Amino acid sequence: MSDELVFYTNPMSRGRITRWMLEEVGQPYRTVLLDYATSMKAPDYLAINPMGKVPAIQHGDTVVTEGAAICAYLADVFPQANLAPPTGDRRRGAYYRWLFFAAGPIEAATTNKSLGFDVPPGREVMAGYGSLAAVMDAMETAISGRDYVCGDQFTAADVYFGAQVTWGMQFGSLEKRPAFEAYSARLTARAAYLRATQIDDAAMAQVQGQTPG
Repeated sequence: MSDELVFYTNPMSRGRITRWMLEEVGQPYRTVLLDYATSMKAPDYLAINPMGKVPAIQHGDTVVTEGAAICAYLADVFPQANLAPPTGDRRRGAYYRWLFFAAGPIEAATTNKSLGFDVPPGREVMAGYGSLAAVMDAMETAISGRDYVCGDQFTAADVYFGAQVTWGMQFGSLEKRPAFEAYSARLTARAAYLRATQIDDAAMAQVQGQTPG
């Protein structure tokens, strides 16, 4: 069975996070660019991801979808990249905590803000994230007084969490707090981030007339 690593994406999507993670991992991979109108909904891709969304990866006979899951998988399968605290290391607690906080409360809160939806006053308990203000305060505690969410080690959690911070400030769904700006500046200066951005920006010419997914 081939161990080829295949990356399904569109450069106008959250696939940019996976691209960054793949560049951090440093292993060879093949990219399949999909468009929203046709190939992303075609039967062969729906066999990979029945949701008909990107990103997804296929590693041999293993398929992983969902950005945070992809980041966690790649960190574990390629431990030589040192993108996760070792198994048994108590820093795994912060690693899991903030990786999944980014995939849950941050994604939900910022998406709702972008859609113009506010949790009605007094109903915050019904929303998993409570309120956007509470989410931002929690985010700030994750990165205040440390370089990365696990302290001095950059991990896959920073890829996903950091993408939410950078995009949130870029698109106005998060305040530009000093802690967020300093953290984002550290991440976006990384060589892997710059390579990934360059690759995806170049790929934009290959997909036309699509909307972000």
